[in-house]
Amino acid sequence: MADDEQTIRIEGTARFAPVSGSLVPEEPPTGGRRLPFRALIVAGAAVGVLVLLYGLDLLLSGGSMPRGTTVAGVDVGGLSRTDAERRLHDELDSRIAGPIKLRAGDVDARLDAKAAGLTPDWSGTLDRAGDQPLNPFVRLASFFAGHESPFLSKVDDAALAKALGGLKMEREPVEGTIRFDGITPSAVTPRSGQKLDTAGAKRSVVDGWVTANPVQLPVNTTSPKVSADAVRAAVENYAKPAVSGPVTVKGEGKDATLQPEAIAAALTFTAGDDGKLAPKLDHGRVVDALKPQLASTEQLGKDAEVVIEGDKPTVKPSVDGRGVDWDKSLAGLADLLPHKDNRTVTAQYAKQPARLTTDQANQLGIKEVVGEFTTGGFAADSGVNIRVVAAKVDGAVVKPGETFSLNGFTGPRGVPQGYVNAGIIENGAPGTAVGGGISQFATTLYNASYFAGLADAGHTEHSYYISRYPAAREATVFENPDGSSVIDLKFNNDGPTGIVIQTIWTPQNITVRLWGTKRYQVESVPGERSDYVDPQPRPGPATNCHPSNGGPGFTATDTRVIKDLNGREVSRHTRKKVYDPAPKITCGG
Repeated sequence: MADDEQTIRIEGTARFAPVSGSLVPEEPPTGGRRLPFRALIVAGAAVGVLVLLYGLDLLLSGGSMPRGTTVAGVDVGGLSRTDAERRLHDELDSRIAGPIKLRAGDVDARLDAKAAGLTPDWSGTLDRAGDQPLNPFVRLASFFAGHESPFLSKVDDAALAKALGGLKMEREPVEGTIRFDGITPSAVTPRSGQKLDTAGAKRSVVDGWVTANPVQLPVNTTSPKVSADAVRAAVENYAKPAVSGPVTVKGEGKDATLQPEAIAAALTFTAGDDGKLAPKLDHGRVVDALKPQLASTEQLGKDAEVVIEGDKPTVKPSVDGRGVDWDKSLAGLADLLPHKDNRTVTAQYAKQPARLTTDQANQLGIKEVVGEFTTGGFAADSGVNIRVVAAKVDGAVVKPGETFSLNGFTGPRGVPQGYVNAGIIENGAPGTAVGGGISQFATTLYNASYFAGLADAGHTEHSYYISRYPAAREATVFENPDGSSVIDLKFNNDGPTGIVIQTIWTPQNITVRLWGTKRYQVESVPGERSDYVDPQPRPGPATNCHPSNGGPGFTATDTRVIKDLNGREVSRHTRKKVYDPAPKITCGG
């Protein structure tokens, strides 16, 4: 073989061939598995450069925040820990001091960070932000993209839960309905409800309370049953036709007219499970509009009465009436209203028994006096009011199981009812008011029920002791000017037979007798008075002043002992009353 054709082969290595007097490595055959030697050298050099740069980057960035790092939107990348902390304080202190803005659904609120138990964890935040990533690809990416590090907080979980619970960010769904302005219907748009996801809300607040944007709190929404479209459909298809004209109610010999204004006042709408609004008529309002017009077509009944004639109870028979059966008469009215034509209904009449029939009155067992009490010593003007209230209550029947309320039975006690101005005790001083003196009747009635053995269902003694009444065994009553009850007298007929109240008034005294079937013997055992308190002087009013020596306050008790008719004790109950001292009123300074 000639020298210029000589080829050297070394086993396990590359083959060399002479080229221009030198040996160079031959290229491997096409399709071989080995990389070109030159590519290996280039790749190795590149890796070396990258390793060198990675090590240099680690060396240069040691002790600084990683490149591209932000905390709560503040760029701290490449800063030393000290500079990063300073920048965070500069940017975030004002946010931390101010209220936290929250938004839940469509509701905005604000939260005080201190009250919510939130305080910054500066050290932990900087530690987390300063963690250097060792992954070379992450470090390479940091040259081109940022990295948000969390702002860490110290949290009082109980305080945060309480603060979130105090926010008015929840609401029940509001169902759509229809309202009338006169006879003009309008749609009330439904609104979805929302309930705060408490656990998620806590996480959202902790994670985002120092950010510039409002913290979005997660909520669970509840949709109303009826859509806005369904409400509008009900306006057009029902509400408008319902008030488009009157409805005629044909009675026996006379007709009544239900005007659109009365229809609008009685008509309401509720959300149905079928996704539609359901109309609802207030029959009470409809009857109020129609009943006076048909009153002449009805025959009034009369309750049976138990009257005392010659110290003997007698039953005056009841009289049944005949009137409109409103339930039957109005049964089809709701279906009639959405139609503009043939708006007529026929009144249905029925027999109307008395509330207390003759048979019921005879079965009440009213045969003897079971409790009685008398008081006297009232002034003439007070006597007028006592006479009026006594006449009102006389003959009242309390059926077995019923509770009698003095305020409820009499209703308002004002000038239209025949009451006059009379003396009262107001803050320990004499005064006047319409209905003054009624408390004396209340005390008399209370004692009659006391000795009848009836159950006390609520009474209140006077604040100051009045000598003509038994201590710890008296009662007062009071109403607002509109007749609403403030202090009432009530007793319950817990016996098997009825009770009838008889009142006997004279200019000197008032007597109340309760008639029924006697079950008990009742004894009152007054206790010793104790804990006396002397009256204190107090200036009287500038006008109409009446000086008085006042009266001492003290504590009194009364024990009611109830025995059966054979003398065996059934119950024993002691009531304690602390009377305030009545002030000593001085006049003229």
